[in-house]
Amino acid sequence: MNLFITSAGRRGYIVEYFKEVIGNEGKVYVGNSSSLSAAFFYADGQIMTPLIYDSAYIPFLIDFCQKNQIDFLISLFDIDLFVLAQNKEKFKEIGTEVIVSEPQVVDRCNDKWKTYLFCKENGISTAKTYLNPEEVYSDLEKNTLLFPMIIKPRWGMGSIAMFEAENRKELELLYEKCKRDIQRSYLKYEAAFDLDHCVIIQQKLTGAEYGVDIINDLNGNYCGNVVRKKYAMRSGETDCAAVVRDEAVSHFAERLGKCSGHIGNMDVDVFVDKGEVCLLEMNARFGGGYPFSHLAGVNLPKAIVKWLKGEALTDELTVKEYNRIIQKDISFVDLTEF
Repeated sequence: MNLFITSAGRRGYIVEYFKEVIGNEGKVYVGNSSSLSAAFFYADGQIMTPLIYDSAYIPFLIDFCQKNQIDFLISLFDIDLFVLAQNKEKFKEIGTEVIVSEPQVVDRCNDKWKTYLFCKENGISTAKTYLNPEEVYSDLEKNTLLFPMIIKPRWGMGSIAMFEAENRKELELLYEKCKRDIQRSYLKYEAAFDLDHCVIIQQKLTGAEYGVDIINDLNGNYCGNVVRKKYAMRSGETDCAAVVRDEAVSHFAERLGKCSGHIGNMDVDVFVDKGEVCLLEMNARFGGGYPFSHLAGVNLPKAIVKWLKGEALTDELTVKEYNRIIQKDISFVDLTEF
C-alpha cells in the first residue's frame, strides 16, 4: 500500500507515523513545491511539484500516482485541499483514493466567513465576525460590541497578516494593512475569489484555549474527538499542550463533527470562557496539534489504513494517556541531497 503526501512541508512526523503503519507493505512518498522541505528527509521517495494553482499541478500528481502505484493521497495544506477535493474523481479513475472532504466542506473550513455562517445556521457558538468595518462601527455605537477586535485574512493560515486593534483608528489602519499583506503572500490566490471582502474582523475571544481533533470515518460518520489544552502557541500553531478530559469541549466537538460532513481529521480551535465553548476556526486536515493526540495513544494513520482495507478498528482512536504536557522541539535534518 503506497501513500503520497502532498504539501508535506515540515511535517516529517506525519511521514513517520504512516511509515510505521504501512511498514513493509508499501512506501510513503512526499511532494512539495520546494525541495527545502524537512519531510523529504523522512520519506521513501520525494518529488518537487508545480505550484498548487499551476494548471500542470493536477496532471503532474496524477502522472506521479500512476507511475508509483499510489493507493491513497493525503495533503497537509489548506490551499491544496480545495484543489484536490475538486479533482477526487480523476484520481479515483487511476485507482488512487484522495483522503479529502468534499469541496463544499473544505471551502467552509478555509473561508472563515463561511465558517461563521455555518455556525450561525447550526446553532454553534462562535466569535462575532464581520466583512467590513462599517458594520463593526455600527455595533460599537450600539454597545453590542467592544474592543479589542482581531483583523485577519478571510482565507488565512499560520497567523499571516493577523492583527489586533484596540480602537477605531487602529482598526482602520490595520484593516488596510491586512489587505496589502495578503497581496504580498500566497494568500492572494484565495483572496482573488473576493478581493473586496478578503479581510474579516472578529470579536476577540477570551478564556482558556483548546485544540480538538474531531475524527470522522471515510464516509463522514462521527467516530470521536481528542481534546487538548493549549499551554503555548507559536506562529499560529500549538507549541505546548496536553490531552485532557473535558466533557463540555468534547460534547461541543461531537455536535460539530456530526454536522460538519468532513472525513478523517478536522482540526478545531475553541475557547472556553465561564463554561461556554466558542469556536474560533476549523481546518479539514491533520493539524499542527495532531502529534499531541498521537503521543497520547490515538493512531489516526492506522485507522485510515484500516478503513481503506475494509478492516474494523479496535482501539486506534482511543486516548491511552491523559494530562501529559508535551512540548515541541526543534531538530535539524540534512537536505543537501534533495
